[in-house]
Amino acid sequence: MNNFGREFDSRHLHNNEVIIKIKKIRRTPFRRPFVRKEPLTRINEYIRAREIRVVGENGEQLGVMTPEAALQIARESALDLVEVAPKAVPPVCRIMDFGKFQYQKSRQERLSKAKQKKFDIKGIRLGVRTDEHDLDFKRNQTEKFLKKGNKVKVEILLRGREKIHQDLARENLINFLKSIITDYKVEQDIKRFPGGFNVIIIPS
Repeated sequence: MNNFGREFDSRHLHNNEVIIKIKKIRRTPFRRPFVRKEPLTRINEYIRAREIRVVGENGEQLGVMTPEAALQIARESALDLVEVAPKAVPPVCRIMDFGKFQYQKSRQERLSKAKQKKFDIKGIRLGVRTDEHDLDFKRNQTEKFLKKGNKVKVEILLRGREKIHQDLARENLINFLKSIITDYKVEQDIKRFPGGFNVIIIPS
């Protein structure tokens, strides 16, 4: 073995001390630069088109002009220039009170949400071998839920060997729905799930 080899011979390593210095480098955490986002609806200085078609406060057509000229007209009336049809050629902008416009828009959204029916969902479970007495009880329960304005999720469960009778289970579920007297409509058609079949109905 040559001298170079002897320097790294394992028999000589225990007589030497090797000191390794590790220098820790602290990295400055990455910070994303602040970018000011544009409003969802472009107004005033955010309107970028070279030319725009301008509609006055009362719906009158003011013609095609630069955004700067239109903004000057809007400011003379203490109003805003609002882009209402950005995809038009040229884009259409209207002079209006943007704060009032936003308030009316949010108010309409709240009213429309309030008009939407909110349903609580109730569950009814059937079995392939549910007897007639229990079916009558569960049908009455379903009709009470519907009359109170609730959604009803009707399930038919398959256990053990009953899983080979899927056609029968589906047929029993359909017959149960047909027996319901209270008016309803199907929100979600009958579908298969690991434990059986289910369907969701709501008041009509």
